[in-house]
Amino acid sequence: MSDSIFLDNQSTTPTDPRVRETMLRFLDLATVGNPHSEHVAGRRMAAVVDAARVQVANLIGARAEEIVFTSGATEANNLALQGVMRSAQRRGNHIVTCAIEHKCVLETVAYLRRSGCRVDLLSVSRDGVVDVDEVVNAIAGDTALVSIMTANNEIGTLQPIAEIASACRARGVPFHTDAAQAAGKIPLDVRATGVDLMSLSGHKLYAPIGIGALYVAEDSPVMPEPVIHGGGQERGLRSGTLAPYLCAAFGTASAIAAEELASEGERAGKLRERFLEVLRNSFPQARVNCAGAPRLPGSLSVTFPGVDADRVVGVVQPTIALSTNAACSAGVLQPSHVLKALGLPERDAESTVRISFGRFNTEAEIVRAAEQVGAVAMQIARSESLDYAAA
Repeated sequence: MSDSIFLDNQSTTPTDPRVRETMLRFLDLATVGNPHSEHVAGRRMAAVVDAARVQVANLIGARAEEIVFTSGATEANNLALQGVMRSAQRRGNHIVTCAIEHKCVLETVAYLRRSGCRVDLLSVSRDGVVDVDEVVNAIAGDTALVSIMTANNEIGTLQPIAEIASACRARGVPFHTDAAQAAGKIPLDVRATGVDLMSLSGHKLYAPIGIGALYVAEDSPVMPEPVIHGGGQERGLRSGTLAPYLCAAFGTASAIAAEELASEGERAGKLRERFLEVLRNSFPQARVNCAGAPRLPGSLSVTFPGVDADRVVGVVQPTIALSTNAACSAGVLQPSHVLKALGLPERDAESTVRISFGRFNTEAEIVRAAEQVGAVAMQIARSESLDYAAA
């Protein structure tokens, strides 16, 4: 796989060598220690966890005490949603969210609905953006939580979370955002935006899989109840022994992302535009979804009209790794719920590929990949005798 080109960075990112170096230091025999133990070895590892907590907090403008480590964003989202709805402080059983949320949010909300909650699932525009006025109008006297993602994991669109958070604050309603895709790619400041709860994922910003966090504002209108019970770690919100090496990796990844945010964003945006330029030389009919909306710089959702996207993805493997759906929907045979929410006809949804660029992609490999993907899509189009393919 050394010659393969990885263009699915929204599913996961490779572990940065600098992060791996940090992580390996805490897997050595000399650094053994449970961070929750009282002896010297334990306290040493607790200090490692505390330092990582500061680094993660700094990435989003939070205080270290407001960061709760989890196994990833799925657990963080569950803790936020289930935790708030289990709290006796909540003012009702109503949840507001939107149709293009990550599956782990939608499935958790579906579970809560079956448990007796009332749910408003808001639509989005054809550009994949929720209307702030619709969010505000959905808030009622019994609204316990609003949850709108920061950036979408398939189409990369950015939501107006500052405006939504402000509206929620004015009404005393906790606001949660899944920022797994956004953290480390765009500037985030929980203080400036007024977000109460924010979910983060390490493996979306060049840390390994298995570590994430939930930001819980110290002045959140409602504090979530724990979903996992045990020894009362993480301020009692998330029991379980933390892995210092994973926390340290997440911390280092956060520090690197904060330092390189502007340059990486600019670079990813240029790679996206270069890929699209070359792709259209081979397949001029390629259409970018949500092109007019604010998006993550390295995100690209492309429709090849009339072409089976699964065939494109299959033919370019193992040379190029890209996808038709979010990784959380792997094995799902129906079109993406995100693309359907945009109003794309089913045929167009089945003709759409997700491509995402990351820190370790080069312009040379981007050009090769674009040439190959475009050529394969055109070859499939000709094999299916599409009218435009003969031109």
